[in-house]
Parts: sequence; C-alpha cells; structure tokens
Amino acid sequence: MKYAPATDACPLPFSPFKSCTVPRPIGWLSSVSLAGVENIAPYSQWQNLTFDPPMVMFSANHYPDGRRKDTVLNAEETGWFVWNMATWDLREAVNISAMALPPEENEFDRLNVTKVYAENAAIPMVAESPVKFECRYLSTHRLKGNSPVGSIDIVFAQVELIHIDDRVIRADGRLDIETIRPIARMGYFDYAVIDRVFEMRVPGSDSDAQAGLEGRAGTR
Repeated sequence: MKYAPATDACPLPFSPFKSCTVPRPIGWLSSVSLAGVENIAPYSQWQNLTFDPPMVMFSANHYPDGRRKDTVLNAEETGWFVWNMATWDLREAVNISAMALPPEENEFDRLNVTKVYAENAAIPMVAESPVKFECRYLSTHRLKGNSPVGSIDIVFAQVELIHIDDRVIRADGRLDIETIRPIARMGYFDYAVIDRVFEMRVPGSDSDAQAGLEGRAGTR
C-alpha cells in the first residue's frame, strides 16, 4: 500500500501517519496567563533540540476555529513554561488535562496532584512528576496547514533549571527509567509505557564518541 497525502484519500479507515512516528515523548506543559490563570496540557509533539545549552520545542495545532492554544499564548506573554515528565502513575491526570477547557478555567482544579511552583517564574508544577524543566521562551514559528486545525505554532525554549527527584537517580548517576515508567504517545487513543530498557553501544567507536553517545556530563 502507498498513497500521497496531498492528493490521495487515505486508503485505511484510520490515518496511519501519527501511528508511525512512535513512541512520541509527551510534553506535559504547565503555564500561567498574564491574568494569573494556571494551565496544564499534554502535547505529543515535543522534543529535545540540543544539549549545549539544553533547548526544547513543542508543536501545538490550532483549534478548528483558528484559536491558538493557551500554552502557546501563555509562554509568549510571560516568557516561561514548565515541562513535567508524564509517568504511568500520573497517566489519569495527564489524560484529564487534555480536555479543551475555556481559557479562564484552571485545569489543575480537576487534577488530583500537588502543585509546587517554579523558581524562575510563578509557574505551577506537578510535585509528583519526577523530572521537571523550567523553560524560558525563545520564539514561535508558525506553519499554515490546509485547515485551521492543521496549522501549528512551533515553540522553542531554553531549559534554565532542571528538577529531579533524588529517588529516581541510580547509584551510578543515571536516571532509573524503569522505576520512573514514563508514558509516551502512540497513534489513535493509544499510549505506551517504558518499563524495559536495553543498551547497545556503537561498534568501532572511540572513547570520545562513546562518551558523547552515553551523555556523560561535560561532554561536548
């Protein structure tokens, strides 16, 4: 099977596109408006960009009526947002926070989580999330789609402060991903949980390359 999305109707009853680039990290992003309304929502188009300095991005589709997402507007207006790692234990809260609520409603009021606040700005964070990034807004790049909901804002930010729960740090200084059990977005209504990790090292690489791949601190 093959088809050209720009000209052909999808030959399957469900589009396979978003079920191919999987699993996708979840950008569970908290922010606050200029009016002080707190917000948290998950974005499945989230990724690291580089590590020196650490920079990240997320992509937010517009609403069918052309409105832009609250997280994007809040980041642009206040200059900050927070990434909260989404985990198996927090999956229900992540799902509830995906509800499309009016901008004046605080999603945290519907969640059974503990709020703590970031240090660089008064942004709420999920205390139960084992890893959190305080992200300073850099810029927005807008791409027009074939429909309002197909149009996107791509937000770029720099990570200024990283919070890690000491309980998920192994004795060797690495994160214990199997204990954290991050969840990831698949296609359709499907998610995945990471609870099994395996290691592979590139054959023939010198020690500098191996150190770069493993992410040793101080490696450029």
